[in-house]
Amino acid sequence: MIEIADILLVAGAVGAGLYCLVLSRRLRRFTDLESGVGGAVAVLSAQVDDLSQMLAAARQTAARSVDGLDEASERAEAAGRRIELLLASLHDLPETATGGPEPAKRDQPFFVRHPEAMGRRA
Repeated sequence: MIEIADILLVAGAVGAGLYCLVLSRRLRRFTDLESGVGGAVAVLSAQVDDLSQMLAAARQTAARSVDGLDEASERAEAAGRRIELLLASLHDLPETATGGPEPAKRDQPFFVRHPEAMGRRA
């Protein structure tokens, strides 16, 4: 009976050894840097680094664009204020110069391309 127990014990030890051998080979393939998950992790790590650099560059570009847009907006607001001032100053001109009831008289003759449009024939 002891001999049968010894044989079963040896068989169990050999089975456990084979099981460990198979597991070590699978683990080695799993962590292989070229074809396993280790390789995938290495590739993903490199991609994360690249994306981080691109994100930093995009942030810098966006910051420059915002600065440029702020400057353009300030210039546009200043131009708008000047236009409002010019329009307000036009109200001070006499009616005849702005196309009111009496048209301004011209000292020099002017060319009319289509006299029919003016109500007379050439």
